[in-house]
Amino acid sequence: MDNLSQYQFVEYEVLGPIARIWQNRPEARNAQGRQMLDELDHAFATADADDNIRVIIFAGRGKHFSAGHDLKEAQRERPNPTAEERWEYEGKRFYQYTLNLLDITKPTIAQVQGACVAGAFMMSSVCDLVVASDDAYFSDPVTQSLGVASLEVLIHPWIMSMRKAKEVLFTGSRIDAKEALEIGMINQVVPRDQLEAATLELAETIAKTPPFALKLLKRSLNRTWDAQGFRVAVSAHFDAHNISHMSKEFQDNLSRGLSTSIPTAKEVGSNAGE
Repeated sequence: MDNLSQYQFVEYEVLGPIARIWQNRPEARNAQGRQMLDELDHAFATADADDNIRVIIFAGRGKHFSAGHDLKEAQRERPNPTAEERWEYEGKRFYQYTLNLLDITKPTIAQVQGACVAGAFMMSSVCDLVVASDDAYFSDPVTQSLGVASLEVLIHPWIMSMRKAKEVLFTGSRIDAKEALEIGMINQVVPRDQLEAATLELAETIAKTPPFALKLLKRSLNRTWDAQGFRVAVSAHFDAHNISHMSKEFQDNLSRGLSTSIPTAKEVGSNAGE
């Protein structure tokens, strides 16, 4: 993928010093399939490499930010991968792409409305800031619905208290925007019709900051997590997550077809997948 014209499921928008990168598959609630994830990673890298861009907004077209990884595509294209194939696919597109987003040198802001579930929850949570509409909710139901050990990047205890992380993961319950703000998981909650303007206003304010100082500050802040063991912890969990796909619990779901887990996931706050 060498140029932006090749994007099918991502829209790349330049607003002066701000790049706004849209997930653009609203008819599927922005479910993140292989191509969308590849396009997102490319778009983020493009914005990070552009000296004219100072802030990056990560958004989703339509009613929902994203329903997470596309289980229907997974069932169709990767119905029963080997351990090696799963490790390669998830290691690149779910684990490394998420850490690539975390490691972008410029400030990133997630602009979240409606559902922000599973893989989308993981990606939005590694953004530096999160602005949510009052109808937004966040959920990781995959242990409940699929029988796997949470998501590929166990971001939860780093963005909320450990006890709250355990509650959310053990039950698969939703966190609405109001509660997410109260526990410090997001930065702002605004009415739905003000979400785009409020996020852009925040981005414009940050864009006025001297960029090299901001780059160094972000690096120092991210290193604070690393000094506390962030990368060791999430790397270890990725191993556990992959091993959990070999469990009888997950294999039972697999034998029924991954799409059968979607109604179950809806009950606890999802409509797509991991």
